[in-house]
Amino acid sequence: MFSWPPAFFSSKPRSATGTAPRPASRTEALEVSHEGQRFVVRLRRNAAARRLILRLRADSGEAVLTLPARTSLKDARAFLDRYGGWIAERKARLPARVPLEDGAVLPLRGAPCQLRSLGGSGRGRITLEEGILSVPGEAAHLPRRALDWLKAEAKADLTAAVARHAATLGVRVGRITVKDTRSRWGSCSAAGALAFSWRLILAPPHVLDYLAAHEVAHRLEMNHSDRFWRVVARTCPEWQAAEAWLTAHGTGLHRYGPKGGQPAGC
Repeated sequence: MFSWPPAFFSSKPRSATGTAPRPASRTEALEVSHEGQRFVVRLRRNAAARRLILRLRADSGEAVLTLPARTSLKDARAFLDRYGGWIAERKARLPARVPLEDGAVLPLRGAPCQLRSLGGSGRGRITLEEGILSVPGEAAHLPRRALDWLKAEAKADLTAAVARHAATLGVRVGRITVKDTRSRWGSCSAAGALAFSWRLILAPPHVLDYLAAHEVAHRLEMNHSDRFWRVVARTCPEWQAAEAWLTAHGTGLHRYGPKGGQPAGC
């Protein structure tokens, strides 16, 4: 996700503010023009915001402007008029989306994998062999079936990694869920429930393993203090390499998924 002022990748969980964001008034979007191009920017008011923040979603290409509660639409429009070029530049840099369809190539555990529709009316069993993920059934059902398979694989890998790290740290965790989130790779609730983005199955295994270690570490430290990072290092000594990979390549994982920019992936 691109943003202005710049926002850097962070695996830190975002805490709730306890205050429900105000609606973006009756005007939910504004248009901005730049060199003949017109862009629609969705407005989002947030009582906790202290400045205007412009973001471009990597998964859908949508521009979103977060406003402090009392910022006027006139000020919002003036801000966008200054950054029309920024929106145009970032949109041009976004990689093309890769829908889940016959022939599409996506990373699976960091390695190229091609989707192949086998056709036929039966469901059958999805198989992976030599970089080909073969999906029985009609091609129209391939996106849903492939996504279900990817989510199941992500949950299986994450469950195994979480169990290993929990045993090392001597902690218990709650339910593990895999979601299609936009802003976090993982999260840990106060009760120990863990949630992860299914897109981690697209990353190299050491990245998925790090995110599992990160969330399990929150069972001992519900913060990001120096103590927390020492806990992470106990189970994942190479965590910095995984963070660096996410910083460089994490946004690109949002290219892959159902058509139409469906919601995607701490």
